[in-house]
Amino acid sequence: MTTATSLKEFWATARASAASGELIKITLSKPRHKALDLPRNRYGRLVEIKNNTQLQITHRYDDREEVKNHLVGQGISLLESALGEDYGNADLFTTTQQLSLSLSRKGNARFQRRTLNPRSGALKIKKPVLDHNREKHRDIPADRPYLQALGITNAHGQVLRDGKRKFKQINKFVEIIDALLKEHPLTNGARIVDMGSGSGYLTFALYDHLVNTRALDVSVTGVELRPKLVEKCRDIANRNNFQRLHFVEGYIDDYNPDRIDMLIALHACDTATDDALHKGLLADAEIMVVAPCCQKQVRRDMEVPAGLKPMLDHGILLERQAAMLTDSMRALLLEAEGYKTKLFEFIPLEHTAKNVMITAVKAKKRPKALEEFRALRKQFGVKKHYFRKLIKGSSKVLKGEGMKGGK
Repeated sequence: MTTATSLKEFWATARASAASGELIKITLSKPRHKALDLPRNRYGRLVEIKNNTQLQITHRYDDREEVKNHLVGQGISLLESALGEDYGNADLFTTTQQLSLSLSRKGNARFQRRTLNPRSGALKIKKPVLDHNREKHRDIPADRPYLQALGITNAHGQVLRDGKRKFKQINKFVEIIDALLKEHPLTNGARIVDMGSGSGYLTFALYDHLVNTRALDVSVTGVELRPKLVEKCRDIANRNNFQRLHFVEGYIDDYNPDRIDMLIALHACDTATDDALHKGLLADAEIMVVAPCCQKQVRRDMEVPAGLKPMLDHGILLERQAAMLTDSMRALLLEAEGYKTKLFEFIPLEHTAKNVMITAVKAKKRPKALEEFRALRKQFGVKKHYFRKLIKGSSKVLKGEGMKGGK
C-alpha cells in the first residue's frame, strides 16, 4: 500500500467513525521538532457541548495540558495536517477496530489495521459517551459566521427577524438529509451538486453539517446562473475555509460533471426542476432531493376533466391541482426509471409557499409506474410533458413507446 493510500484510508476511517459515533479517540505522537514547543502528543475525542457534537483536542505538554474544541470535520483536518509535518505517528481507536500509521522522515508509511473482537479480553473498548445521542438530529448553530455573511444572523449569532424563515428551512433541510443518509449512506469522496443554488444558504448549511459536524468525506458544488451570487458565495466559502465547497456559474443544462452522487434542486422555477432531475438521471445519482417552485408547464397544457370543472373553475384550486399533477407525474417517471420516491411537506406554509419536497433514491424499476403516468396524462389531457421529453432520449423505459407516448 502506498503512502498516499495509507493516509487516505486512515483519515477516511476517522471521518466515517466520527460520523457514525464509533470514534473513541485519535492520537498523534512522536513529535518531530524538538526545538519547537510542540505537545508531546495530541489526543482527540468526541464531546457534546450545548447540544452540538465537537472534537475536543487535548494538547499534552510535559508540564501542562491545553484543551481546545473544534467542529468535528475541522478538528480532524487539523490533526490530519499535523501528521507528517509535526508528528510521525497516528493511532485511531473505534468501537470495532484499531488503526496505526507511522511516517518516516523520508515519507514512507507503515500502516496497520486491527479488527477488534468484542469477546476477546485483550483490549477493553467502551462505547463513546456520545453513542446514546447519535440518533438525535442537531440543528445548525446560529453562531456560524457564514450565516451572518448571508444576512440570517447578526454579529452576536442571533437570528434576525427577516432570517427566521430561512433558518427554519436550513434546519429542516439538514434533518431531511440526515434521515436519507441514515438509510442510504454515501461513499467516501461522494460529490453533491446543488442545481440552482441561489444565495447559497441551504448549500452552505448542508456542507457545514455534513463536513464539519458529521465529518463526512464529501464535496459540494453549487450551480448558479447569476454571477454576482456566485462571486459572493465563493468569497464566503473562502473566508470560512470551506475547502470542498465550490460554486460555478452557468445554466443547469450546460453543467456536465463526470459524477453526481447526490443531486439537489431547491426552489428551481418551473421546468428547471426537470432539467436538474434529468442531470441526476444521466449521472445515475444515488439520491435526488428537489423542492419544485412552480408548475407552469403542465398547467398550460392540461385539460380539466369534466367531472372536476366545478371545483377547478377557481384559479387557486386549479393552480394547486396543476402542482399536484406535475409532481405526481415526475415521481412516477422517476419510479419507472428505478428510484423510490417520497413526496411530503418540506416546511409548513407559514414559513414558505413552496412546501413540497420530492426525494428519490436508487431502487428497482417499477414498470407499473409508467402505466400510471400514462393514465394520469390521459385523464388530464396533458399533450406535452417536458420532463418526459427530456429523458426519453436516454431512457430505456421510454424508448419503446414510439409516437403513442406523445411529447
